[in-house]
Amino acid sequence: MPRRSGRIVPQPNCYLGLTETQVVIPDDGVEDPLSYKQAINDVDKDQWVKAMNLEMESMYFNSVWELVDLPDGVKPIGCKWIYKRKRDSAGKVQTFKARLVAKGYTQRKGVDYEETFSPVAMLKSIRILLSIATFYDYEI
Repeated sequence: MPRRSGRIVPQPNCYLGLTETQVVIPDDGVEDPLSYKQAINDVDKDQWVKAMNLEMESMYFNSVWELVDLPDGVKPIGCKWIYKRKRDSAGKVQTFKARLVAKGYTQRKGVDYEETFSPVAMLKSIRILLSIATFYDYEI
């Protein structure tokens, strides 16, 4: 069992004064949509549709997915839209962002996948890359 310190750490008080720094939080009463239905019924419907089209074009251009036939008895992973109004320092809406995200939390190990992967470079891969760069005299 690890030993726990009984020392009480005092919290810094240098962030308490609003005279030192002020945070601008826009409160125009307009909230970002939480679903596709809300986005389509929003006053900024045209902007949200444009943002979703840009996201779909980007995914198509970057070959994010590949269409395959679904095996029998397999349920596809769902997805949902995430919407966000990007604001400037004055709180004025600059752009509308829409992202399509997979509902990965619905997957079950052993049923929907066997292995998990992490985007971490292996030392062996880095050595190979450096060897190729050295051989062809590439700048890194």
